[in-house]
Amino acid sequence: MRRIAIYGKGGIGKSTTSSNISDALAESGLTVMQIGCDPKADSTGLLTGKQIPTVLETMRDKNERTLEDMVHTGSNGVLCVECGGPRPGTGCAGRGIIAAFQELDRLDAMDVYHPDVIIYDVLGDVVCGGFAMPIRNGYARDVFVVTSGERMSLYAANNIATAVNDFRKDGYARFGGLIQNSRGVVDEDKLIDEAAEGMGSEVIFRLPRSPTVQTCEKRNMTVVSGEPDSPMAALYRDLAKTIYGRSEDISGGLKLDDCTGCDDCE
Repeated sequence: MRRIAIYGKGGIGKSTTSSNISDALAESGLTVMQIGCDPKADSTGLLTGKQIPTVLETMRDKNERTLEDMVHTGSNGVLCVECGGPRPGTGCAGRGIIAAFQELDRLDAMDVYHPDVIIYDVLGDVVCGGFAMPIRNGYARDVFVVTSGERMSLYAANNIATAVNDFRKDGYARFGGLIQNSRGVVDEDKLIDEAAEGMGSEVIFRLPRSPTVQTCEKRNMTVVSGEPDSPMAALYRDLAKTIYGRSEDISGGLKLDDCTGCDDCE
């Protein structure tokens, strides 16, 4: 099993990138689960064509819950989960992610579905205990960050790299590199290369700007499924192969009960 976290600043194209990676891996015959860890709960929309019920919504609305209430099938059979978040103004989104993971653990989701690959799609603007949970609790092994050459995007990428490197000494996650989602910034390749070097990492893949992405998003589809013969779909497939090749095949992982706690969550 490969456990991969994709982080990135909000609005950078992280969910689009994650969904196309998941779709391409599933297309190749792997069992893939994508878990959206953004309170907007829009990670898997391109895979399912709709906004699915979140784990937190299901927990609020149903006393008796099953995995079928929270795990939905998307294109090429991708297993789609949205953690969701609290109602606006009523709680901590990071804490909501922790509660959602705890519920999936309680129902033994990984033992039931046996995914070959788990993709965690995580908001990277903040790195509090909840949003860092995939990397600090052993759920994800390999962490990649989607970024452009924009200043705040690179700032968020640096924060994530710092967090991962801090957790690495405990044997949890490792930083796999940057995925460039180009925005047309002047000297963008150079800016991102320099940022990667400063992080002690590298750019593992560059995605160009493409109208095909926006066209498929309007149709609520991934590029891999919506325009499968396009050059952009081929690039996403190459990216998926790169991510898969750079990730580590592991088994097991930690349960929420293994968490020692932190000031952010307690």
